[in-house]
Amino acid sequence: MSRRHTGIRVLAAATLLVPLAACSSSDSAGDSEPAAKAAGFPYTVTNCGVKTTYDAPPKRAVTMNQHATEVMLELGLKDRMAGTAYLDDKVLPKYAKAYDAIPVVAKEYPSYEKLLAANPDYVYGGYASAFLAGDGRSREALAKSGIKSRLNIEGCAKRPVTMNDVFREVREVGATFGVRDRADKWVGGAERELAATTKKSRGKKPLSAFVYDSGDKTAFTVGGRGIGNDIVKRAGGRNILADVDKSFADASWETVVDRKPELIVILDYGATTVAQKKKRLLDDPALADVPAIKNERFAVLPLSDMVTGVRAPKAVERLAAQL
Repeated sequence: MSRRHTGIRVLAAATLLVPLAACSSSDSAGDSEPAAKAAGFPYTVTNCGVKTTYDAPPKRAVTMNQHATEVMLELGLKDRMAGTAYLDDKVLPKYAKAYDAIPVVAKEYPSYEKLLAANPDYVYGGYASAFLAGDGRSREALAKSGIKSRLNIEGCAKRPVTMNDVFREVREVGATFGVRDRADKWVGGAERELAATTKKSRGKKPLSAFVYDSGDKTAFTVGGRGIGNDIVKRAGGRNILADVDKSFADASWETVVDRKPELIVILDYGATTVAQKKKRLLDDPALADVPAIKNERFAVLPLSDMVTGVRAPKAVERLAAQL
């Protein structure tokens, strides 16, 4: 199981660190005239319980986790990115050139000191683990250093996340950086894609599906709260663990056997290959009578498709094709 999931299970107390000066988004103190306000500013947003007002777009953002990085790149904001960290798999080919021009602060999560060394004025995390207080990167600690922050909506969801939350995520990031038109254009295209995919699967009986992320003694899987559940549903499937009130969660293999999935969706990321995951499932005698195992019926999606980011609408189409 990847360390990215730590924040799903662990809540730590905030750690106080010595504030450091962050890069200012206003003109220098030596200017005799105040800077003109950018269109759409000041902009106030409440994100995961944190209310923030932006007087101007951030200039030096650091993203942690792939889906946060790809939202920024989709909106054409590479020139506002001072650094990035923690990929689960490769960025999409259309982002590769832009991504290669951005400094990688750390392969996984950076220490608080490394994060501050990038001199950010904004930090955008994909998973709650990006801001674990026990690691010194809490949003409170960043605020004390004058750094604004955002956590992906799924990282604090108290209800099932849907594609509407994906659209909200993109629109709020777009508004924060003063590119609302780009965000609206992307949302419009995504809505058309989803409508076309839904039309193709309309009237078909949903296929029961188990999403296998990782795990041996237990199965780490997609529950009913995350966008993964909505992706499976929109693609024409039925998540057998939709009643689990978490985005990602551990489930017993006995539960998987009892619920008899007709399809297993393998999430592709990290050092364990799809072939290795498939072999582990096929070789387990306890799963021998599961319909998906008996018929060797598998689908594959990258992990980055199954989170609240810009890949989600296309993931519906990709999974529907495999169903």
